[in-house]
Amino acid sequence: MMDMASMSPSVRVIVVANEKGGSGKSTIAFNLATALLKSGLSVASVDLDLRQRSFTHFIDNRLAWSSVAGAKLPTPEHCCFGEDTPSSETADEDAVRAELVRVIDDLASRHAYVVIDTAGHNHFLSRFAHCMADTLITPMNDSFVDLDVLATLDPGTTAITGISHFGQAVEQARQWRAERGMRPMDWIVLRNRLSVLATRNKRDVGAALAELSQLLNFRTIEGLTERVIFREFYPKGLTALDDLAEATLGTRPTLSHVAAQMEIQGLLTALMAGVAVGLGQKDAPPAHAAA
Repeated sequence: MMDMASMSPSVRVIVVANEKGGSGKSTIAFNLATALLKSGLSVASVDLDLRQRSFTHFIDNRLAWSSVAGAKLPTPEHCCFGEDTPSSETADEDAVRAELVRVIDDLASRHAYVVIDTAGHNHFLSRFAHCMADTLITPMNDSFVDLDVLATLDPGTTAITGISHFGQAVEQARQWRAERGMRPMDWIVLRNRLSVLATRNKRDVGAALAELSQLLNFRTIEGLTERVIFREFYPKGLTALDDLAEATLGTRPTLSHVAAQMEIQGLLTALMAGVAVGLGQKDAPPAHAAA
């Protein structure tokens, strides 16, 4: 297998991952990739979801609408991994992982950022992608149902009683990177589909995440509020940061569109803050990282 540590240190690999489906991974990955592009940065993207291909469909829709409308929309150089590569569970996993490293290494030679979307279930490519992540973003619907992917909770008090499978997988990926002298991972847990109301669930989930962030060494940021417009953007492959003229949307932009723009900009700011400060004390893996 190619040595991942030999990739250019100037490239940053961003992996969007959560083994639980329906957390909004592809929407976050697509909006983040285009936001980086609109900031003047060079971006490539990779879709590792071998079945759903939502990220790839976002890109296809964007290119198709751009052609029909005669609009020039910034779009990342995209790779739908597995189209020409045997990547099923019955394939030679080492060979598939080596091919993925080759693809990422090739994209890294031309771009400053590579954004990778993963499948919403446990798959060897998703697990390997964790090891490639300079930044790992885990979108999580704001509920205790989704928190279960990170931790086990006491049913009576909701106190944290243990680390779940996904949290353990991230710890192992961090240890794997440390053993190879690679850049420490910045792990971001993104509270997605937030309610606009100050509910007890919202408060309690926030408290649990604050405690868990100290245990697993991640930082928590707010993601996207539950908004219909994010679903409306999908057929045209648009994002909140695109030119939202009436001719584009088919209706006048609303305050909801403006709020969506602010949310994406906030996500980008939070991401870049971790890059700019060199991650500080969060460079080191947790003391209890798996061997």
